[in-house]
Amino acid sequence: MGEPFAHSLRVRYAECDVLGIVFNSRYLEYFDVTLTELWRAAIGGYQVMLDRGLDVVVVEAQIRFLDSARFDQELSLEMEFAHLGNTSIVSRHRIGHDGRALVEGTMVHVTVDRRTASKTPIPDWLRAALSRWHVPDG
Repeated sequence: MGEPFAHSLRVRYAECDVLGIVFNSRYLEYFDVTLTELWRAAIGGYQVMLDRGLDVVVVEAQIRFLDSARFDQELSLEMEFAHLGNTSIVSRHRIGHDGRALVEGTMVHVTVDRRTASKTPIPDWLRAALSRWHVPDG
């Protein structure tokens, strides 16, 4: 049984609207930042996967907005894997500030061969590296 991966990020001015509130589309970017940092912790960086002929592409994303993040707040970004399938990876994301939940979401990625862009099974080396953060439902 795994544990969530945690990363922090300070909201930059350019990510906000005129009221200093984070613009809604930025949260998907924050999910992606968290995934990139998890890849760094798991295998040494996203480029390692690319160099081995593999990539992941988003096939679904869901976001639930609970509260707003604001300029200069330090956000807590957490991510875990709910499912590591044959070719699919389902991740759960939580973004908070000062212990307060702001955003929750899920993303589904599919592993693909870089040369052909065709779905390919998650290789054993990647599955093993991600298992530390695998927290299945139930």
